[in-house]
Amino acid sequence: MSKSITRRDFINGVAIGTGGLMLQACGADKGPSALVTTQAPMPFSPPGIDQYYPPTLTGMRGSHKGSYEVAHALAWKGQKPAQYQTLDEHYDLVVVGAGMSGLAAAWYYREKMGPEARILILDNHDDFGGHAKRNEFHHDGRMVLSLGGAQNIENYTSYSQSSAALLNGLGLTKDVLDGIRENTPNDYAMGGNYDAQNSMALPGANGHVVRNGNWVKMLHGAEGYVEAIRGLPLAESEQDKLIDFVGGERDYLAELSLSEKYDYASSVSYNQFLVERVGLEEGTLPLFSAWLMVYKGLSGWNLSVLEAIVSGAAGLRAMGWLGGLVDSLSVQFSESLLDVRMFPDGNASIARMLVKQLIPAVAPNMKGVEDVAISRFNYQALDKADNNTRIRLNSTVVGVREKPDNKVHIDYVKEGEPLRISASHCVLACYNGLIPHLCPELPEAQKEALKYGVKVPFVYANVLLENGQAFSKLGTSMIQCPQDPFQIISTAPTMSVGGYQPPSKPEDPMAVFMMSSPISISQKGVKGRDLLRVGRHKIYATSFADYEKQIRDQLQATLGPLGFNQETDIKAITVNRISHGYAYQYLALDDPEWPEGKAPHEIGRAQFGRISIANSDSEARAFMDAAWDAAWRAVEEQTSHSPA
Repeated sequence: MSKSITRRDFINGVAIGTGGLMLQACGADKGPSALVTTQAPMPFSPPGIDQYYPPTLTGMRGSHKGSYEVAHALAWKGQKPAQYQTLDEHYDLVVVGAGMSGLAAAWYYREKMGPEARILILDNHDDFGGHAKRNEFHHDGRMVLSLGGAQNIENYTSYSQSSAALLNGLGLTKDVLDGIRENTPNDYAMGGNYDAQNSMALPGANGHVVRNGNWVKMLHGAEGYVEAIRGLPLAESEQDKLIDFVGGERDYLAELSLSEKYDYASSVSYNQFLVERVGLEEGTLPLFSAWLMVYKGLSGWNLSVLEAIVSGAAGLRAMGWLGGLVDSLSVQFSESLLDVRMFPDGNASIARMLVKQLIPAVAPNMKGVEDVAISRFNYQALDKADNNTRIRLNSTVVGVREKPDNKVHIDYVKEGEPLRISASHCVLACYNGLIPHLCPELPEAQKEALKYGVKVPFVYANVLLENGQAFSKLGTSMIQCPQDPFQIISTAPTMSVGGYQPPSKPEDPMAVFMMSSPISISQKGVKGRDLLRVGRHKIYATSFADYEKQIRDQLQATLGPLGFNQETDIKAITVNRISHGYAYQYLALDDPEWPEGKAPHEIGRAQFGRISIANSDSEARAFMDAAWDAAWRAVEEQTSHSPA
């Protein structure tokens, strides 16, 4: 998720500014206020127990039971049904995947071809949104929202023309987005407010040692870092090395020229630098990895020094890069990189707004941005025969092929029943690695390219608590836990956006949001893609009972001294397995620099007749606008350059 830094960028000081985003307090400017929500919340009651409403389901979510078995049988064993019932359904466009890219493809197609276009979106999950899932709890008459996956609208001012048009088409204008930012509390660290306090928790002799402060900034030498490091349960000699490193007392690459520093920083792993140059013990390295693990999905063993620092890791002060450009560039880049907007259920609200525009009957009374977070959605309306656009959930596609009659036949399995439909065009907005199994007629080089990238796996858990009393005593909204199963513990989003009123008092029910990368933080000498595969299988092999124990133990160790009792305070747990997570972004230590047009994601996304590919994998960027850009490209291929 980091920006690529060239040798010229580096020497001109751009790397200094980007990596230095944490060096000083750089609060984001508040834009003009937009009326996002300043009124009392609209009435909302949970759906009836017999109503199909996936956001309120707890237990194992994300890659839930029923969502992956058919696809795994196809990809792992080559198994799929031999015969299909052909439905009397033909569409102008069939989209495979109801995530951000798939929903956007339907939106762009309707915009270009008109609202009468017949569109069907198929998805293997029981909810739409892909990684942008909504977790919704109800307790004591209150609704509590949290993040089931993708969270942020980042750097919207740099969106392409097509992605910006989609933002605006949803009502997310600059004034509205600035209003969302304004309604994000300054003490909510996950909302991009890096002046917010955040704690560090490490195992100690008698349970966890929790140290408050702004650890994100103190690990970059901000005020108070010496006292903070002295408070960690580490040997004094290790503390001394940390203080020298964080404070920039030495240039650990002093003997190298600026050009040589670039070569070193691009070719040596961050953890190798910490061990060999800084002299830290390997047991100390997790201190710098919690953020990297949840941001990049890999530890410092798989990221170059430059990749890690551009992603926010400490070390800029320790490499002799603090010239006169730091002050100006750190401000410039921090304003860009901290330009985050968030709904209380993350990007699920954006998926909901897309679905509302495609199928108005799902929420006929919903106005838009101002009430998206609290509007009730009628999932029964998604797949009505009289809809021009339909979304069909719990439907795993197993075959897509172009036929001589200028049609594309799409085979899928819905609740065990093999079915077949046809379309004039098809957009595959699903996982790149599955596409060669769906379309075996693709050229071999394209199939190999599609298999190259490996999705970054994550686990996001949400825990409903009886109240927020223990967490309020902590005094921070986020805790880094580098040596625990979940590297980040945070309050669920606390912004008043989309009509939502978050918990306002310690006595209110609250949700705790927890983030985990399944990759071993100490694993070294293994390529990133291989580690990501191992992490994915680890997710599938871990039961809900195991996750529950991890969650209960970690929360008790962290919050127990503040009066928390996991046996009585936890009311519900939702575990979102994101086994095929965010798009693979090339790694400096593993991947070559391909000529333009020759990278695997570029070869893999080539149009194949009436079939086009749209997903963030095809852009090799794990951002919402990448998914949208891919959707726009695919629609353009099928409407402007497709075969007659």
